[in-house]
Amino acid sequence: MAGPISIVVLDGHTLTPAVPGEPPPAGEPGWEPLEALGRLRVFPRTSREQRLEHAAGAEILLTNKVVLDRGTLSELPSLRYVGVVATGTNVVDLEAASERGIVVSNVPAYSTESVAQHVFALLLELLVHTSRHDAAVHAGEWVRSRDFSFRVAPTEELSGKTLGIVGMGTIGRRVAQIGAAFGLGIAAAHQRSMDHIVVPGVAVKWLPLDALFAQCDVLSLHCPLNEATRGLVSRSRLALMKPSAILINTGRGELVDEAAVSQALHADALGGAGLDVLSREPPDADNPLLGAPRCIITPHVAWATRQARARLMRASVENVRAFLAGKPQHVVSGR
Repeated sequence: MAGPISIVVLDGHTLTPAVPGEPPPAGEPGWEPLEALGRLRVFPRTSREQRLEHAAGAEILLTNKVVLDRGTLSELPSLRYVGVVATGTNVVDLEAASERGIVVSNVPAYSTESVAQHVFALLLELLVHTSRHDAAVHAGEWVRSRDFSFRVAPTEELSGKTLGIVGMGTIGRRVAQIGAAFGLGIAAAHQRSMDHIVVPGVAVKWLPLDALFAQCDVLSLHCPLNEATRGLVSRSRLALMKPSAILINTGRGELVDEAAVSQALHADALGGAGLDVLSREPPDADNPLLGAPRCIITPHVAWATRQARARLMRASVENVRAFLAGKPQHVVSGR
């Protein structure tokens, strides 16, 4: 009689700080639902060198950022299922998985509200300078001021500006709705696959990509990373943008030519940049954006609210449960 199925989580810290078998910290998701499905091993982190050691004997493998390439998959003969604990699946060699008959699932749409609100947190910080004003007050500048009000930098309204969106998937559409509520005009990069898309209550102006870059006051990236989109924000496209325009990237770091964005900011050819992702994470100390003016960078946290991670945990468990029931869901590869 076969024993419990072997389930391994390679980078559990991305989901929760909880430890299997112990009550989770207040407000954090726990591992109990996954423990109920098999023999669970959770590794908070797995380095490239530890992948085979940690995944040895796994029939079900969950990963967020640990890369499972062709070579790694070929060394895991027991593996039947990979659950990507995220929406993007570029960490798994899908072709190799399919050849092996390994089912790969992802979790779509778990972080829509979290990422969308982060877009506007970055944008409002660049336009209103909340943290700079707060720092000035706590440094005593308001106490010493002669006036009831003072500004450390000019502030701007969103209303009346144009928000350009590249990628009108679930997150892009939600960003469009929130932007419209702020009074922004909404434009989006036109693709034939987008012709059927309707955003309830929002009039979307569909433009060719270069025209979108030229016309928008704010450009927000929500497209997947692939060979067609790598380096999408290039030196030549930045030259099309208004000098006052703001770039927001909560998608993938490699959508952006970081050196070109840094140069544009230094040359006052771009109004500002708000980034939650970089091409290398953690970044190298010499990343050109770290010293760029008017550039706000957060450490890839847009997706990671407690509510989003709780949804991610529930959905990941449901994906495993569906696979074990012979009815896999959210399948991106395999049979």
